[in-house]
Amino acid sequence: MGEFSDQVLSLFARAASEQGGVISGDNPTYYNKDNPIRLWIIQVFIIITVTHILSLGLSRLRQPRVIAEVIGGILLGPTVVGRIPHFRETIFPLESIPILTITSNIGLVLFLFLVALEIDTGLLKRNMFASASVSAVGLIFPLGLGAALGVGVYREFIDDTVNFGHFLLFVAVAIGITAFPVLCRILTELKLLDTEVGLVVLSAGIGNDVIGWVLLALTVALVNASSGLTALWVLLASAGYTIALLYPGRWAYRWLARRTGSLEQGSPTLFLMTVTILVVLASAFFTDIIGVHAIFGGFLAGLIIPHDNGLAISVVEKLEDLISILFLPIYFMLSGLKTNLGLLNTGTDWGYIVLICAVAFSSKFFACGAAAFFSGFNWREAGAIGSLMSCKGYLIVLDIGLQTKILNERAFSMFVVHALVLTFMTTPLVIAFYPPNYRIHHRGGDEKPAGDEAALPPRPPSNGDHKTKFSLVLDKIEALPAAMTLLQLLHSPSVVLPFSHLSSVNGKALEAGLDDEDHTEAPLRSAITIEALRLMELTARTSAVLRSQEAESLIYNDPVVSVYKTFGHLNQLNVSASLSVVNFEEFPEAVAKHVKDTGSEMVIIPWPRGVTSVLEEAVQGQQVGTRNPFDGIFHKTTTEDQTSSVVYSEFIRSVFSHSPSDTALFVDRGLTTAPTGNAKQHLFLPFFGGPDDRLALTFLMQLCENYAVSATVVRMATKDDDNASKMTDDAKLSTALSPTFHNTIAAADTFYGQHYTQTRLESTADNLLWSKYTTPSTVHPSNVASALTRISFVHESATKPLHLVAELAKQEAAISLALSGKTLIVLAGRSRRMAVENLGGELKTLIAQTGSSISSSVPKTLGNIGAGLVAAGVNASLLILQAESCTAAS
Repeated sequence: MGEFSDQVLSLFARAASEQGGVISGDNPTYYNKDNPIRLWIIQVFIIITVTHILSLGLSRLRQPRVIAEVIGGILLGPTVVGRIPHFRETIFPLESIPILTITSNIGLVLFLFLVALEIDTGLLKRNMFASASVSAVGLIFPLGLGAALGVGVYREFIDDTVNFGHFLLFVAVAIGITAFPVLCRILTELKLLDTEVGLVVLSAGIGNDVIGWVLLALTVALVNASSGLTALWVLLASAGYTIALLYPGRWAYRWLARRTGSLEQGSPTLFLMTVTILVVLASAFFTDIIGVHAIFGGFLAGLIIPHDNGLAISVVEKLEDLISILFLPIYFMLSGLKTNLGLLNTGTDWGYIVLICAVAFSSKFFACGAAAFFSGFNWREAGAIGSLMSCKGYLIVLDIGLQTKILNERAFSMFVVHALVLTFMTTPLVIAFYPPNYRIHHRGGDEKPAGDEAALPPRPPSNGDHKTKFSLVLDKIEALPAAMTLLQLLHSPSVVLPFSHLSSVNGKALEAGLDDEDHTEAPLRSAITIEALRLMELTARTSAVLRSQEAESLIYNDPVVSVYKTFGHLNQLNVSASLSVVNFEEFPEAVAKHVKDTGSEMVIIPWPRGVTSVLEEAVQGQQVGTRNPFDGIFHKTTTEDQTSSVVYSEFIRSVFSHSPSDTALFVDRGLTTAPTGNAKQHLFLPFFGGPDDRLALTFLMQLCENYAVSATVVRMATKDDDNASKMTDDAKLSTALSPTFHNTIAAADTFYGQHYTQTRLESTADNLLWSKYTTPSTVHPSNVASALTRISFVHESATKPLHLVAELAKQEAAISLALSGKTLIVLAGRSRRMAVENLGGELKTLIAQTGSSISSSVPKTLGNIGAGLVAAGVNASLLILQAESCTAAS
């Protein structure tokens, strides 16, 4: 009994020890075939971390992520870290590799499925002759030279047990194939997808890629077949399966997508995604059991997915993150782990590496470049095409060669080095051959050389201060309400009447016979054209690449563009739209290019607004139930993520800096829930002076041409603490230029601090513009005369003008909400440059007095006046303007 008791106790002791894990002294790095998850997680954690760190550095060199994944594997392999004693046996023991291999193969099948989704067969129809010639010579010459190269490599490095013919065919395919997924990412990164060079390379790459995979499948079939007859049956089975999948299979899938509503919605249902995954796995299973690698089945399955209405993009979005973050790094890391550069320890080895690189590059570069040159491209474009077609990165091909024992470890390592070198060379060569100022971009099917100003659409003829062509930035759906609010005000049903001579600014335009309330029968003054720019961020995701490729078709299905076009149609606005998929850092350049291409007079950036305010709460000045859309950067809180708002404010500042036209930022606080009826929208403008304030005043005049808009304009003057009645020379000049006003002049004109030539010129320009709209004897066109009947001009002075502006704005906001139920819109010049008065010190005082905690980004983005209004808690929308002449780095 004693022995039995000891055995029972020892059994429980072992169970407790196993359940206790590391607490009981277990080593988590010990590989247990019954419970491999622990070591697998450690391996995956190391792989993903190393890959991400390397990709962060290499991305700055504009290199694709695959290079980081392979280099990471080489570093973790026997070349570098593997030399640390017991590292390989502890972290990557041979017993654990099959688990990583299964995981990576599943990811590889899904990755090839995504690769097939990137292939748009419609591109083959464009530039058919150039694409066909580039694709043909890009295969014929590399295949021939690759086979010749294979003779020397076989004799020097390959064992005689490997079939000579199979090896030559494999090397020819490895040299001739172009890495299409890597090519797509390089084209997208360099913004070449909308160029003729990009279109030719993409279409040629499709043909090159498909034929290359067919040849690789043939190679694998020959290697796996026991006889020539077996290889023939494998090829026939592969061809039959391909035909069955691409025709009845594709038709059946399209029918199912339409039946489930996925095709119309542009998004797959859960049932359709389940069927899709099953089709991918079944296809991979079939190609594997007939003697062809499973990845070919995944590739073929991707060809049946329709691209209509963005369905392919939605399918990619369901899978891409898991594949790119988890599966692919494991696969390419394993390729790197198999690469042992320590084996390349002789001059002969490195001599052959140089030879392989030279043959692989020259056979592609010169052949494809020459074909492009004789197809009508200039030498720069031909050089770019040749460089792009020489892109490698298909380590999948090399890995198949290692698995089928066509390559040994030394030859495999040599070809991996060649693939890395050629892929790394691609981006610098393309930039050198084809810099941005030589590129030909497509816009609406038209071609124009970059930088050719004569080819750009001219700006509309000048119509005084009235602007008719606007560029509108739409980067997210939340921006739509702000865009609609502002541009509806621009659609002014003003009348076209002869010039009127008004005896009073605030009269009812008796000489013109205008009725301020009834314009239902009046014809439109002029057409407003809106050139909307839909911005989408280009990321490393496959779906972003697909969006960039299909931008021309997505513009018709994008919900943001569709909603805004409908709004324009209902409000009789001429709205056209274009879509740009670029990196977020390149958004400002995309906006500037759009403004130049369209000849717009002003670019409008709507800041997405928050929750609609409640009328009663807004009248009382309460913020309950409302959220300032700038809260993320204006009012620092512990509950909101600051990153997105700060980054977005940097984007806005960069647009201010790069825009070649006048720029307006509209911060919409939201519309009230009260019925508006015929109630007017009220505007408020504090006029300090300077080019930005003058733009704000002229733009306010244009908005007030809409009979449903009224405004109050206050010209602010800084009063000296010691002697408020003392007038400066500039104030006397102002009085001389503008002797009479309809409203009582409360104080002297604006005090401009230090005086020098520029400030005196600015002061004179301010006075002239102010006199233009406030002098009763001035003759105005009827539309301006009508607008002036709805504008009140006031002079105010204070020792702290920013404080006074905040108080006046609060009063105007309360009155506007009480009378019309509409949120006040405050117009203000940004005045980040050529400011007539520095209000920075008073802004700091105002922030301290109100207890506001706002970021330093606020005054940099909105200017001191806008920041002061936010700090004071003014419940109004903000329209911040910057004149074209003031565009400068902020």
